[in-house]
Parts: sequence; structure tokens; C-alpha cells
Amino acid sequence: MDSINQQQPEKNHEDLQGQSAGQKIKALAEKADTCFFCTRITTGLPLKVRPMAVREVDEQGNFWFLSAADSHKNADIATDRLVHLLFQGSTHSDFLSVAGIATISKDPEKIKALWNPILKTWFTEGIDDPRITVIQVATKEGYYWDNKHGNAIAFVKTLAGAATGITLDDSIEGKLRV
Repeated sequence: MDSINQQQPEKNHEDLQGQSAGQKIKALAEKADTCFFCTRITTGLPLKVRPMAVREVDEQGNFWFLSAADSHKNADIATDRLVHLLFQGSTHSDFLSVAGIATISKDPEKIKALWNPILKTWFTEGIDDPRITVIQVATKEGYYWDNKHGNAIAFVKTLAGAATGITLDDSIEGKLRV
């Protein structure tokens, strides 16, 4: 029996590299705005997973977050720099999984660039709070699941496929290498 991917009448797999991979990462991450930030990847212990707001992402697949120096996340990164970021931009599309290497700094210029006054909830002394750190995650590899023509077209194709018994899924997926 053929897999669902082989039953599709149109292309549904495309691996992306370099600039096109970075652009896809940026586009999908910005749709989600937050991710599940996973640590303890290579320790053999259960993963630690927490929601995190992405402060910035660029077209080279680099992510920036603000975090407290005394957080469990920072302690985990000090032990194991490999992290995993999981994004869901909408109910039926815009999914992204990224593995990368995290680096922690206290770069005051980057903190200033990433700062938003709402962050005072966690950094009570404001932008000059000595606990603020920047976490940069450099993407090593990733995988995406999306649709090609937007959610409305994907929905219509799904309905048409259900009515005709033909797989008309508008999805596209692939590996990402920056």
C-alpha cells in the first residue's frame, strides 16, 4: 500500500538549504512568535520544555531570547548547549522544529535591541536588571510542515479530496539546513 505522500498528485516535499532555509525558518517562527524551548537534549535525562517568546529571528536561522541568569534554562544550557525549538504558527500549518546550539551572553547592546517594557514583569529592575541574559540559538538543522497556498486553499483542497476520494492535501514539508 502506498503512503499518503506517494498518493498525492502534486509535489509535497521540498528540502531547503542556505538562504531559502533561513527565510523559511524566519517566516514560520515569526508566525508563531513563541516556541517550546527544550533543553537537556544529550544528557539522557527527560527533556525540560518551557514556552519562550522569540525576541528576534534572522534569515540565517539565528534566534534570540532574553532569559534570567539564574533560570533553570540557563543552567541547563551551561551543561548542554544543544537545544530544540518547536513552533506551531496556526492550527493546521506553519509547524517548525529546529535543533541548534545555544550561547548565553550579557551583551548590553543586544539586550537593548531586544527589550520590551512588558519584560519588566520578569526583570523587575527594567532594562538594566543585572539578571538579564541573551540566549542566541544558531540553527544546525530543522524540519518544517506547512501548506503551499494558505489555509483557505488547503481547506478547500482537503474538502475536495474527501469528496472525491483523492488525496488533494496542500501540504509541503522538508528538511532545513542553513
